[in-house]
Amino acid sequence: MGETEKRVATHGGGCFSKMKMFLLSLTMAYVAKSLSGAYMNSMLTQIERQFNIPTSIVGLINGSFEIGNLLLVIFVSYFGTKLHRPIVIGVGCAVMGLGCFLISLPHFLMGRYDYEKTISPASNLSSNSFLCSGDGTQTLTPPHDPKECVKEVKSLMWIYVMIGNLIRGIGETPIMPLGISYIEDFAKSENSPLYIGILETGKIVGPLIGLLLASFCATIYVDTGSVNTDFLPFMKSLFCNPIYILFSLISVLQVNAFIISFTFMPKFLEQQYGKSAAEIIFLIGLYSLPPICIGYLIGGLIMKKFKITVKKAAYIAFCLSLTEYLLCFLNYMWTCDNFPVAGLTASYEHERPHRPWSPEDHRIQQPLYVENMVLDDCNTRCNCLTKTWDPVCGENGLAYMSACLAGCEKSVGTGINMVFQNCSCIQSSGNSSAVLGLCEKDPDCTIKLQYYFIMAVFGCFIYSLAAIPGYMVLLRCIKSEEKSLGVGLHAFCMRIFGGIPAPIYFGALIDRTCLYWGIMKCGEPGACRMYDINEFRNIYIGVPAALRGLSYLPAVFILILMRKRQQPEDIDSSETELAEMKLTEKENEYMDVHRSPEVENDGELKTKL
Repeated sequence: MGETEKRVATHGGGCFSKMKMFLLSLTMAYVAKSLSGAYMNSMLTQIERQFNIPTSIVGLINGSFEIGNLLLVIFVSYFGTKLHRPIVIGVGCAVMGLGCFLISLPHFLMGRYDYEKTISPASNLSSNSFLCSGDGTQTLTPPHDPKECVKEVKSLMWIYVMIGNLIRGIGETPIMPLGISYIEDFAKSENSPLYIGILETGKIVGPLIGLLLASFCATIYVDTGSVNTDFLPFMKSLFCNPIYILFSLISVLQVNAFIISFTFMPKFLEQQYGKSAAEIIFLIGLYSLPPICIGYLIGGLIMKKFKITVKKAAYIAFCLSLTEYLLCFLNYMWTCDNFPVAGLTASYEHERPHRPWSPEDHRIQQPLYVENMVLDDCNTRCNCLTKTWDPVCGENGLAYMSACLAGCEKSVGTGINMVFQNCSCIQSSGNSSAVLGLCEKDPDCTIKLQYYFIMAVFGCFIYSLAAIPGYMVLLRCIKSEEKSLGVGLHAFCMRIFGGIPAPIYFGALIDRTCLYWGIMKCGEPGACRMYDINEFRNIYIGVPAALRGLSYLPAVFILILMRKRQQPEDIDSSETELAEMKLTEKENEYMDVHRSPEVENDGELKTKL
């Protein structure tokens, strides 16, 4: 017993001491090992039928667990005490899990279960060949198709089960001997019997759960969750489908752009137009969600009404999406400047003009925050803290990072109604007063915000109008038996390559535009208080525009491939209707020829047909 192991076991005497946590973990391991064993033993009959193997092989599979256990039990029991026993037990549980995974592999690698049939589908004999013919001189033997023998190779999948069961036995080896000896060595003598009793209870609970689970699973159809032909061939077919791959690439780029725009839209509009978060969120919901819903519905109705083929749908989606993409650049026209804050985005001598904002006003602003510019001649005598953020708006239309930095000497009122007076840094004809909060931006910003949302209505409608035709291109480019996997894999790619990384890397880009970081009580940097809105705007609009611009390159290749590819939907509707009429006529003729007086109702007729 090592000193480290002893210290670990005896450390902590509370309700959640390390010995009790070890007992809990070991009990779960006991439940898991006994559960898997009981479940495995209950499924031996199903294994025999699934792999079409004799009972002797089933016995070998069952005995492989004992073989794996016996291979190491003596060595682990002896040498395990020389090592850190909880770690060895943990490794054993991981190996046991690996064995259970190998046991389950055939379910995902094999095709559908083929039941034994008296007549092979490939047989050339008539269906009456195996019925009693009354002629005892004729002896028939069941036909054999060499192709069917190839499928029997799948029965070798039982080797996975045997090896997995062997590894499961190896993994379970250290759980019982090392666990019991560890408890006996480090638990209090009066607690040891109770702890071992708890372990034995876990050993009983496990088989109970395993048998109940096996009883339930035995009632489920054997092919639950499987696909028609090995998972891997479907994956290969999808990855060899150029339209599917290109469409998935487009989706990843578009989703990155969409998530960036939607996630950080409230922050951007709040900083850009100087409105409250509550007002911005309300306007986003009011102007964005209804046109998206209407666009989805109209897109689906258009596809249904005009019976648009997949080729036409691809062109429609491309043109609509490109139109909306070009419209988004108009957002560069509806821009406002930074909040004027003394020592941060403007000099102390700067006074906000009463005329509309013009580009000439940028020449007197500070482009970046410089700490030594926070103080000025008007506030150096105030002994102000330079790393505080409690902004006030002066009468001159210029904001200050705090009332102290504004040089205010007196306050009137309480709470949000507080007014600061005798502010030496505020140059005005009045009493040089200031109120809490940043100054409001120019009235022009409110008008520009309205323009922004008007364009958002058109953009959201056109974008959603293109979504349904575009999605139909994805669905129609894959085979019917691959649709479920194809749609799932497409959604997986969008989330793993778009939904997860986009907010992270774009949030890091936004942080680079911060002008002033808040300070927590511990002195560490907190949230950003003000951004350089010009840089923020370039990133917020530019990065999604770049991502969406890249997505149109594979879109062009899809259009080229669609032009060369013949789709079933491209057949003229008149030809389809004519073919349906001919088929109906043939069905009627067939029904007239085979109608007999013995058939009394349509149900029996359908059954015979």
